Amino acid sequence: MPVTQQGQINTTALVVPDLYVQIVPPQTQYLNGVPTNVLGIVGTASWGPTNSPTTVGNMAQFGAIFAAINARKYDLGTQVATALQQGANNMKVVRVTDGTDAAASIVVQSTCITFTSKYTGTFGNQIQVTVSPGSQTGTFKAVVGAPGLVPEAFDNIGFGLTANPLWVAIAAAINNGTSALRGPSQIVVASAGAGVTAPASATYTLAGGNDGATTITGSVLIGQDTVPRKGMYSLRNTGASVAILADCDDNTTWAAQVSFGLSEGIYMVMTGPSGDSIANAVTVKGTAGIDSYAAKLCFGDWVYWLDTYNNLLRVVSPQGFFGGLLVNLSPQNSSLNKQMQGIVGTQKSNSNQQYSSAELQLLVIAGIDVITNPVPGGSYFGARFGHNSSSNPVTNGDNYTRMTNYIAYTINAGMGKFVGQLQSTTARAQAAATLSAFFSNLQQQGMIGDPNGGAAFSVQVDVNNNPGSRVALGYLQADVKVKYLAVIEKFLINVEGGTSVQINKQQTQLA
Repeated sequence: MPVTQQGQINTTALVVPDLYVQIVPPQTQYLNGVPTNVLGIVGTASWGPTNSPTTVGNMAQFGAIFAAINARKYDLGTQVATALQQGANNMKVVRVTDGTDAAASIVVQSTCITFTSKYTGTFGNQIQVTVSPGSQTGTFKAVVGAPGLVPEAFDNIGFGLTANPLWVAIAAAINNGTSALRGPSQIVVASAGAGVTAPASATYTLAGGNDGATTITGSVLIGQDTVPRKGMYSLRNTGASVAILADCDDNTTWAAQVSFGLSEGIYMVMTGPSGDSIANAVTVKGTAGIDSYAAKLCFGDWVYWLDTYNNLLRVVSPQGFFGGLLVNLSPQNSSLNKQMQGIVGTQKSNSNQQYSSAELQLLVIAGIDVITNPVPGGSYFGARFGHNSSSNPVTNGDNYTRMTNYIAYTINAGMGKFVGQLQSTTARAQAAATLSAFFSNLQQQGMIGDPNGGAAFSVQVDVNNNPGSRVALGYLQADVKVKYLAVIEKFLINVEGGTSVQINKQQTQLA
């Protein structure tokens, strides 16, 4: 009386009289949407791993991994902070350097031991290692500390050891930990030398750390797409739905960003240079070859932002504000007319100037978005257009980019389960049902639909789009159509007023 999983036995070739039980998995399968709240950010920092996507959800996490915000261009922490103010809470952060970065270090007692910071950067110059007698007689203790990080204490090292073996034991404790509760240091690495001088009670401060942020260029931020990947390409397969190269105003990078966005389903938020003119922005955009829904190009009217970490009023790029807002919105929504937080002003508004209708028309036709105050909703700072860089009026909305990527990558993540199955009417029906259920959920949640009462979607997986000649070659085709909800961009209200206006009063009978 065997019990098997469905498909493990040939049910047409059974010869032994018996009871055969097959466990059949649920035939109705569902798709759960991929996350759309992940923001990828590439920039510089004073600490932390390089070219390694790291998840950050708040400034405390960022500070523990990448140190404090730096008041400089291309700074990673600045974009994280401005995005957080818009509601972002799930970021894949990538630190880049120009190759001159260096780890801080110090050699203790000539040749006895060397302490080196785990990561490169000037934050390492604040690391201190204190060597002193341990809690147990005849042992030593090493305490590693740095501002904002939890001190690491390695106690009772080297009982009965002297001279060089003691230094070797201290290095081993720091590198490997001393117990399950006190693991390896996350701040420094230690290397024992040949010295035989006994340890002296002292505190040692590391030095020589360098951020490698002096000659950052657009090419550094873009990085390389070969293993090991660097820069922007480190965001491959991270699930980021929107991405920013911090303060990257180099228009020669735009084409590469668009190509990457198309390949990964990432909405790339790009910017023009600080203090740019509308005429220059329109000209540069027109010759850059980036007429694509994969990117949002922000006008170089940069933002005045109060950096409370450095107590400065700084001019920063608008990317973090746009990026943070977009990932905090459900993908069917547009950034148009949505309020942005933390903005003190823009270069335009702080000059007591406002955009004329003619200037806004030039920008919107060119496919360049901008932060203004006021916006149609009132006197607050917000996105003026909610457009990507495409010139196609039916694909140039934020909602088109984000919904298209969301749907495509949800299907990509969940429908692969049908590959390898036998093509039968049952398999076709299951595939169609899985897709239909997903789109029904979107319709029920108000993410797709037709306000005029038409169908929100259609799914076809049948003989009409799967002829035998293609089925024989292993193909199964599903044709899907989805009706996105349109964003109200132009609200036209016709008002007829005057003493001669005739109004037909309609009687409404109360129930």
